[in-house]
Amino acid sequence: MPPGAGWGGPPMAAKPGVIPLRPLGVGEILDGAVSTMRRHWRTVLGVSLTVSVITEIVVLLVQRYLLPEPASIDPDAVGAEALRQAGDSMRSQLISDAPATLLAMIATLFTTSVLTVVISRSVLGRGVTLSEAFSEARPRLLPLLGLTLLLSLMSAAIMAAGLLPGMLLGGAAGLALTLAGFLPALVVTLWLMVRFTLAAPALMLERQPILTALRRSAKLVKGSWWRTFGILALTYLLVIVLTLIIAVPLGIIALSVDSEGLSEFLNSSQPDLGWPFLIITGVGEVIISTLTYPFTAGVMALLYIDQRIRREALDLELARAAGVPGYDAPRS
Repeated sequence: MPPGAGWGGPPMAAKPGVIPLRPLGVGEILDGAVSTMRRHWRTVLGVSLTVSVITEIVVLLVQRYLLPEPASIDPDAVGAEALRQAGDSMRSQLISDAPATLLAMIATLFTTSVLTVVISRSVLGRGVTLSEAFSEARPRLLPLLGLTLLLSLMSAAIMAAGLLPGMLLGGAAGLALTLAGFLPALVVTLWLMVRFTLAAPALMLERQPILTALRRSAKLVKGSWWRTFGILALTYLLVIVLTLIIAVPLGIIALSVDSEGLSEFLNSSQPDLGWPFLIITGVGEVIISTLTYPFTAGVMALLYIDQRIRREALDLELARAAGVPGYDAPRS
């Protein structure tokens, strides 16, 4: 019998690590993610800082030397010419954002894989070194990459189905059709992404293949879609707030230090910003990524653990694995 059970009321939940082993509230999930960062800061920040620095350096060099010049826009253009220039600008922006998006996806994938191992150990109250976490996560990197690509292609295909007809039609009617297709495509994409949001933790911690991990996520989220969506929305809202707190002051400092960047920013619709601006804002991006990568990975992993506690009594297995007194393995 678990300790504390009896006439005195419900038993106190065991807490060998960063969370109590019972169904979690929203605050406990967020606090568990932060507690993991605080308790295992050498491993957590070592992973996220290294990945963030490498990613930001590569992004900066690619954007500075390899990408084409952005498409020019005439502010006085009207009618078909304005639509053409808007399309050219959109394509140019997509090309410019593609390397950063791809590198961010790879960085998120790597940090998620390693940090999910760290978080799973922290729930049991156990530490893990960086080399141990990487050794355990390494065999799952390729499946996790496949899962990430599959979800990305799924999202892109749904959005293309909603937007492409209007973009091909062109003109005012095409613009109206594009706007009409955008909302349903966005809703379907959002529904699917929340439905499959626990696939990565399932793939890492249960060592499931990709399709099985997707089915596991759908099963765990079923009946809790709105709760899952709310926790994810709150998580990304906190990430946005943290990003603004760090990025806005550093952006102002960067513009002030880079006198050419400030004049370009004020006098040009397409400013050519200098190295001081890029370096200072790059440092800000590194700080943001270093803090947000482990936080979001922690929320995802703890949300997965919480759903398994609610549906599959995982708390009993975790208590036994942690060696909590009173949670002996059942006798055969």
